[in-house]
Amino acid sequence: MSKSLEQIVEDLSALSVLDMAKLKTMLEDSWGVKAAAAPMMMAAAPAAGAAAAPAAAEATEFQVVLEKTGDDKKIGVIKFVREVTGLGLKEAKDLVEGAPKPLKPTCNKAEADEISKKAAAAGAAVTVKPL
Repeated sequence: MSKSLEQIVEDLSALSVLDMAKLKTMLEDSWGVKAAAAPMMMAAAPAAGAAAAPAAAEATEFQVVLEKTGDDKKIGVIKFVREVTGLGLKEAKDLVEGAPKPLKPTCNKAEADEISKKAAAAGAAVTVKPL
């Protein structure tokens, strides 16, 4: 391996899981491709056959996007955003005013459903997108 490739491996090894997920998304967008399951994962369960295909298609990670909020509900939505994201008051207000914006970049299905219910109660509209 050349020194430049070794440096890339070192740099990638230093990334956090969240940064790796962001990098994956950026590369997919830049190259116009979608990352698929690794071949080793596919070879691990050859006996499952066609029954495994529908299960593999089901997403396990989701992104929650704040779409809009009613002007009369803005304060409640800002409180909701602060609760979900842990942002400060100014950052939460900027996120609400800049909608549509990602509220939770990655979460599981149960968490996405809970956030969606809380958003509706606060007066916000959110979209849950599979990753």
